[in-house]
Amino acid sequence: MIWQSVAPAVALAAAAAVIALLRHHARLLPHSTPNARTLHQGDVPRAGGIAILAGALAGVLVAPPALPGPWGAWLAAMAAVAAVSFADDVRGVPVLLRLAVQGVAALIVAGQLVALPATPLAALAIAIAAAWGANLFNFMDGSDGLAASMAVIGFGSYAIAAAFAGAPWGAYAAIAAAVVPFLAVNRPPAAMFMGDVGAVTLGFAAAALGAAGSVRGDWPAWFPVIVFMPFVADATITLLLRALRAEPVWRAHRSHFYQRLNTLGAGHRGTLAIYAAAMLASSTFALACLALAPAHGLAALAIVAFAHGGGFTLIDYHCRKQKGAGL
Repeated sequence: MIWQSVAPAVALAAAAAVIALLRHHARLLPHSTPNARTLHQGDVPRAGGIAILAGALAGVLVAPPALPGPWGAWLAAMAAVAAVSFADDVRGVPVLLRLAVQGVAALIVAGQLVALPATPLAALAIAIAAAWGANLFNFMDGSDGLAASMAVIGFGSYAIAAAFAGAPWGAYAAIAAAVVPFLAVNRPPAAMFMGDVGAVTLGFAAAALGAAGSVRGDWPAWFPVIVFMPFVADATITLLLRALRAEPVWRAHRSHFYQRLNTLGAGHRGTLAIYAAAMLASSTFALACLALAPAHGLAALAIVAFAHGGGFTLIDYHCRKQKGAGL
């Protein structure tokens, strides 16, 4: 049990050390240049995800999670996603290649969680969830502190739920702890971004580990969805709306609700405050339901989804009002 408590400290220390190293050599890192679709100003280094992954790996090695299948398969899947994402940060990688690597990695994870010949539909559902989780986290990494806060709160919630179930929890806490040093330099005004290597890999891990916990019986399938609802709802609804408008959904844009909230006048600080409140509310509600009324999880999921839909409707209303006033 002691290693479960040691793992977060190891992850925090390792991530902090790598953050310091990255900041010292910031000029050598890939940078994010402002354009018509971004919300930041000035060139900002975008390799903070390297520190997050280094810290998370150090912590996970101290207290590995209880995962089905060989560890090598899980590490290979995560490493493949991280590698293609880092390559995209540095040079740019064609969309189809990125999606292909993510798809293969998702199928590897699905293969560890279900018996493919017996339940191909379940395997496909898990693979789609893992691939979508990777991308939706990346979609939401566009405002200072947003993705880092979701990672800390989300994986922290996994740790609490795992402890409640009597399962190993140190690895989840280690991932959350590994993000903390990065959050310190990513909070508004951000001095560093995590880049795809951080955002895509964290999203993939959130979905894969969430599915693994459900398959193991540590929590129901609805639990990870509620915990990460601020990101799930924003990214999914935005994508569906863009598809209905026949817009090219694979292209970068500024129509996410967090982006619209930012440009309405909330700025990075206001957007982070509002979304962090939603993250804490969703995760707290999910944990309370898990502990007190697990049989009502689907109802809780509907309530949280409806609440987010109401908030997005309000943002949309003010955007339309502002546009109509010519502001």
